[in-house]
Amino acid sequence: MNIDFQGSGRNAARTRGSAGARLARPLGLFAALAIIASLTSCGGGGGAPTQHAGGGEANLQLPPLDSVSFIAGMVDGHTLLMLGLVVCVGGLVFGLWNYAKLRGLPVHRSMLGISELIYRTCQAYLAKQLRFLAVLWAFIAAVVFIYYFFLVDFPIGRVSIILLFSLIGMLGSAFIAWFGIRVNTFANSRTSFAALRGKPYPAHAIPMSAGMSVGMVLISVELFMMLFIMLFLPGELAGVCFIGFAIGESLGASALRIAGGIFTKIADIGSDLMKIVFKIKEDDARNPGVIADCVGDNAGDSVGPSADGFETYGVTGVALVTFILLGVHDTQTQVQLLVWVFFIRAVMVVGSFVSYLANSMYTRTRHEHAEEMDFERPLSNLVWLTSLTCIVLTFATSAVLVGDLPGGLWWKLSVIVSCGTLAGALIPELVKAFTSTKSRHVREVTVSSQQGGPSLNILSGITAGNFSAFWIGLAIVVLMAAGAGISTLGFDTLMIAPAIFAFGLVAFGFLGMGPVTIAVDSYGPVTDNAQSVYELSTIEEIPGVEAEIERDFGFVPQWQQAKRLLEENDGAGNTFKATAKPVLIGTAVVGATTMIFSIIMTLTDKDPFGPLGMNLSLLNPALLLGLISGGAIIYWFSGASMQAVITGSHRAVDFIKANIKLDGVTRASVKDSRSVVEICTKYAQDGMLNIFLGIFFATLGFAFVDEWFFIGYLISIAIFGLFQAIYMANAGGAWDNAKKLVEVDLDAKGTELHDAAVIGDTVGDPFKDTSSVSLNPIIKFSTLFGLLAVELAVSIRAGSPVLVVAGAVIFLAAALFFVYRSFYGMRIGLDLDDVQQALHHDVVPAAAVTEQGEPLVDGVSDDRDEDDVRYHSVGV
Repeated sequence: MNIDFQGSGRNAARTRGSAGARLARPLGLFAALAIIASLTSCGGGGGAPTQHAGGGEANLQLPPLDSVSFIAGMVDGHTLLMLGLVVCVGGLVFGLWNYAKLRGLPVHRSMLGISELIYRTCQAYLAKQLRFLAVLWAFIAAVVFIYYFFLVDFPIGRVSIILLFSLIGMLGSAFIAWFGIRVNTFANSRTSFAALRGKPYPAHAIPMSAGMSVGMVLISVELFMMLFIMLFLPGELAGVCFIGFAIGESLGASALRIAGGIFTKIADIGSDLMKIVFKIKEDDARNPGVIADCVGDNAGDSVGPSADGFETYGVTGVALVTFILLGVHDTQTQVQLLVWVFFIRAVMVVGSFVSYLANSMYTRTRHEHAEEMDFERPLSNLVWLTSLTCIVLTFATSAVLVGDLPGGLWWKLSVIVSCGTLAGALIPELVKAFTSTKSRHVREVTVSSQQGGPSLNILSGITAGNFSAFWIGLAIVVLMAAGAGISTLGFDTLMIAPAIFAFGLVAFGFLGMGPVTIAVDSYGPVTDNAQSVYELSTIEEIPGVEAEIERDFGFVPQWQQAKRLLEENDGAGNTFKATAKPVLIGTAVVGATTMIFSIIMTLTDKDPFGPLGMNLSLLNPALLLGLISGGAIIYWFSGASMQAVITGSHRAVDFIKANIKLDGVTRASVKDSRSVVEICTKYAQDGMLNIFLGIFFATLGFAFVDEWFFIGYLISIAIFGLFQAIYMANAGGAWDNAKKLVEVDLDAKGTELHDAAVIGDTVGDPFKDTSSVSLNPIIKFSTLFGLLAVELAVSIRAGSPVLVVAGAVIFLAAALFFVYRSFYGMRIGLDLDDVQQALHHDVVPAAAVTEQGEPLVDGVSDDRDEDDVRYHSVGV
C-alpha cells in the first residue's frame, strides 16, 4: 500500500508499505469501537429486551417438510429431498473419481514438474488469502454478534450458530477453490503432454473432464449443505443457518474473486509486456513472470469463478427460500414449493451429468482419430444439450410433484424456470458473437489493429463491449419479462408480488445447469496453463527426449502440431471463460431482486403495497438519490480494482526487466519467479483490503442514512453493475482473442500488428478478469450484508435517532477514506519530475532495492521489512 497524500514522487514511494497500514489499522479499530460504543449504549445486553423486535431472515422457520405428500401420496417431502442428498453424494463420487483418473494420466516428468510448481505456488497463495480472509471475517462477525446479541436479544447459542455457518460458508468457498486448483493443475500438464500425439481430441477431452469434475463437486457440495440444513436441523434454526451460510460464502467469494482478479492481471500484464520489450515468445521460460502468470490463471480464472459459482448457487437458493417463507400465504404451498425447488435442482444435476456423458460419447466417436477439430463446437453442443435436457426434466418433474396446484401452475412454474435455463445457453451464444475467434467483432478488432495500431484496436474493443451490453442486456430483459408475464396468470392467489418470485426462479434457472456452466468456464484455465506448461518445460531441448517418449509412452512427439493445437485450444478456452461471466452476473442481478424484496418486506411489515410501500415511489427523493449513489460506487469499484493492477504491474515489470536473463539460461530461476508471485500477492491483498473495506463501510453508511435511500442504492448497483460487467468482460474477451487471431491464424508474432494486439489485450486483461468479474460477488455481498445493515440501522433508529446519524457520518467517512486510499494510496509513486528526468537522461529501470540499496530477497528485504522498499523506474 502506498499512501501519498502530498504526491511527493520518489519520497512517497519510499513509504509505500507501512504508512497505509499504520493509518488503516487505527481507522479500522476506531470504526469498530464506534460500532460497539453506539450499539451497547442503545441495547442493554444479551438478556435485556429491546424496543425493536428485529432479526429479519434469521427468524424464519421452515415448516415440517414431511407434512405434505407427493406423487399421489406415495412419498413425503422429507423423503424426496433425501433422494437429493443421494444425488449430491453421487456428484461428489464422480468428481473424486475423475480427480483420480486425471492424476493417473501419462505425463512427462518435465511437464509434471512445472505443473507441480504451479500448484505449490497456488497453494501458498491460497493459504495467504485465507489468513487475510479471516481478518475480513472478523469485521462481519463483529457486526453480526453486536446486532443479534445486543439489539435483537438472540441467545448466545443462536448467535453462535450464525457465526458458525458463516465460517462453514466461507470455508466451503475456500475448499471449492482449492479443489479447482488441484484438478486444473493435474489437467494442465496432462493436456500439454497429450497434445504431443498430434491429435486434437485428447487436448479437448482432458480439460473438459477436469472442468466437469469441478462443476459436479461445486454444485454437489453446495446443494448438500443446503439440503442438510433443511433436512437435519430444527426448522426454527433454518433462518439463522441460511443467513449465516450465505453471508460466509458471499464474503469468501468476494475476497477470493477480487484478490484473484487483481493477482492474475498483474502477472499477465507483467508477462505479456516482456514480449514487446524483449521480443521474446509467448510463455518464454526465461521470463520470471510466466510462472506468476500460470498461478494467476488459477488464482483468477479458477479460484475466482469456483468460489463465485459456489456462492451464486447458494445465495440464489437462500433468496428463494426467503421469498417462499415470507411471501407465500399457505404453509402447505410453502412446503410444496420448497420441495419442488430443491428437487428440481437435484434433477438438473443428473441432467447435466447425463448430457455430459452423451456429448462426450458423440465427440469421441466423431473426433477421436481426427486430424483437425473445432474446439469450440463440442463445448457449444454440451451447453445447448444440457439446457434442453434440463428444460424437459423441469416440465416432467413439475408435472409429477406439483401437478395438483390450481390453475395449471405446474407448467407456468416450469416455463419461468426454463426462461433462466434457456438463458444459460442463449447468453453464451451472444457472448461468442463478441469474443469468439470466429466472430466479426473480434475480426474487426484485428483489422483495426492492422489499420490503426493500438489506438484503433482499443477503440474497436470498446465498441464490441458496448454492443454486447446492449444485446445481452436486452436478452435478459426479455427473459425476465417473460417470467414476469407468466407470473400474472394466477400466482397472486398464492403469494405477494409474484413477479419477484418469477425473477428468483429465472435466476434459479440460470444456474440449474450449474455443473456444465462451471465446467466450460474451468476449461479455460486448463488450456491456458497447458500452453504455458509446454513452453516452461523446455521439453524440446531435453537431450534424447524423442527416443525417451517413444520408448516410455509409445509414440513419436509431434512438436509443431502440438504447439498449434494448444494455441487453438487456448482460443476456445478464452471464449468459454468469457461465456460464464455474463451468466454469473446475470444471476446475481436477477437474484438480487429477490433479496431486495426480502428487505422491503421487513421494512413494510410484510405489506409492500401498504402505506409504507409508498416510500418506494420515485417521488421519494431518498430513493432517487440512492439510485444515483449506487452508480457512483460501481464506477469507483471499477477504477479502484484496475488501479491495483496498474501499480502492481508496474512493480512486476520493474522486477522482471531488472532480473530477466536471456543469454546462457533456458529458464528463469525459481527464486525470481517466486519474487514476482510475492509482488502480485502483495498488491492483490492491498487492493482487496481497500475495496472490501470501502464496500463494507459504504454498505453500513448508506443503510444508516435512510432505509429507502439504501433500497435505491441496492437496485442501482445491480443495474449499473450488470451493464458495466458485461461491457468490460466482452470488450476484454474481444481484445484477448484478437491477439490469438494474430498469433495463430495470421502467424504474425513479433510484428507491429502483434504489438498492437498485445497492448489491446493488456487493456482488456483488467477489464475482463478483474473489474467485471468482481462486480458479481460485490452485488451479492452488498445485498446480503445489506439485509443485516438495514435492520441494524432501523433497530438503532427506534432507540436513538442521533446514534443513527452519528453512525452514518462515521461509516461514510471510513468508506470515503478507503475510496481515497484506493487510488492515492495505490499510485505508482512517481511524479512528472521523475518522468522528465527519465526522458532527458534515458533512465533504465533498475532492480528493486531497499532504502539501504540492498537487493530484495524473494520480493522483500533481508530483514523482511517492506516499509522502505522503493522502485526507481518509470515503467515500460
